[in-house]
Amino acid sequence: MSDLDLLTQSLARNVKRWRNERGFTLDALAARAGVSRGMLIQIEQARTNPSIGTVVKIGDALGISITTLLDYEQGPKVRIVPAEQAVRLWSTDAGSYNRLLAGTEAPGPLEMWDWRLMPGDRSPSDPHPTGTVELVHVTTGELTLTVDGEKYRVPAGASVSFEANTPHTYGNEGGEPMEMVMAVSVPPVH
Repeated sequence: MSDLDLLTQSLARNVKRWRNERGFTLDALAARAGVSRGMLIQIEQARTNPSIGTVVKIGDALGISITTLLDYEQGPKVRIVPAEQAVRLWSTDAGSYNRLLAGTEAPGPLEMWDWRLMPGDRSPSDPHPTGTVELVHVTTGELTLTVDGEKYRVPAGASVSFEANTPHTYGNEGGEPMEMVMAVSVPPVH
C-alpha cells in the first residue's frame, strides 16, 4: 500500500471518528467546514484525495490538528517529547519562561506546561473558552495566582485548580524563582 493510500484511508477513518465523537452529522460538519456534503462522503469513503486546504477546514471545524486527522498509527499511541523539543512560547529577559511539555486531544485539547517565574515577573492570560480547567502544582517558591481580580497564594508543594474562563495572571511576588507544572484541559468543540 502506498503512502498516499495510507493517508487517504487514515483521513477517511479519522474524519468519520472525530465527526461522530463531536456528534456532528455530515450536513453539520459540511456547514462548519465550508465544504460540500458530497466531498465529506467521498473523504469518509476514502474515494478522494482532498486538497490540504480542505483538510485544514475540516480539522478546524472539528477542533483538531491536521496531524491528528492524518495520523495512521494503529494501536496504543506513545509519544515521547525529547527535552530539546519542548516548545518555549513565552520568556522574559529576567529568565522567566513557560514550555509546552506535551499535548493531546482527549476528548478536547490537553496540555502540560513547565513554568518558571523570576521574582517580580508576572504573566497575564486572557480568558479561555468556557469549560477550560487549569491544574497547577508549585515545585519551588510561591505562586501568586490572580483569578478574576482575586489573589491566591500557592506555596511550594501545594496545588491549585481553577476554571480559566476569566482573566488570570501568574505572578511571583517572592524573592526566589517560582517553578510550577501546569495542565490545561480545553473542552472539545461541539
